[in-house]
Amino acid sequence: MYGLVNKAIQDMVCDRFGEKTWIQIKQQAEVNVDVFIRMEGYPDDITHRLVKAASIVLGLSPTDIMQAFGEYWVQYTSDEGYGEMMDMSGDTLPEFLENLDNLHARVGISFPQLQPPSFECSDMEENSLNLHYRSTRNGLTPMIVGLVKGLGKKFETEVDITQTQNRDQGDEHDEFLVKYKPN
Repeated sequence: MYGLVNKAIQDMVCDRFGEKTWIQIKQQAEVNVDVFIRMEGYPDDITHRLVKAASIVLGLSPTDIMQAFGEYWVQYTSDEGYGEMMDMSGDTLPEFLENLDNLHARVGISFPQLQPPSFECSDMEENSLNLHYRSTRNGLTPMIVGLVKGLGKKFETEVDITQTQNRDQGDEHDEFLVKYKPN
């Protein structure tokens, strides 16, 4: 993972729980990195250890932490200089979701070793769609729920998301039913 992800986890923890809690999490995770460099690659294991440690220190499930992080990530990346790129990816929640792979392709110009997930929308109706998520990485699926909720806030759209297929349970990929209603 790029340092941008780990830095975002750090900033989320510090914003919500304070610097002392972040230090506890780093110690629990046995992560000795003082500063995460946004454009530098780090082993995925560091991110997983931070999430596991945050779960222990905060008393929350890893799923809850990943969902909260997904929601945080939407605003964070917008504030960290990717807002214009995000704005070009759609004016509505369904349009944005349909363009996620294109967004990742543009981001890949700045992050040449990026291994982005793939998203596909199907069964699009007036107020719902199926979102297919494919990734070579494990353990990030709960983040998708938070991302979609964060995007709902961005687009002032009420969102209900339910996982309907789960790769961890033998399905070929993860799939979500996304119901939405613009406010």
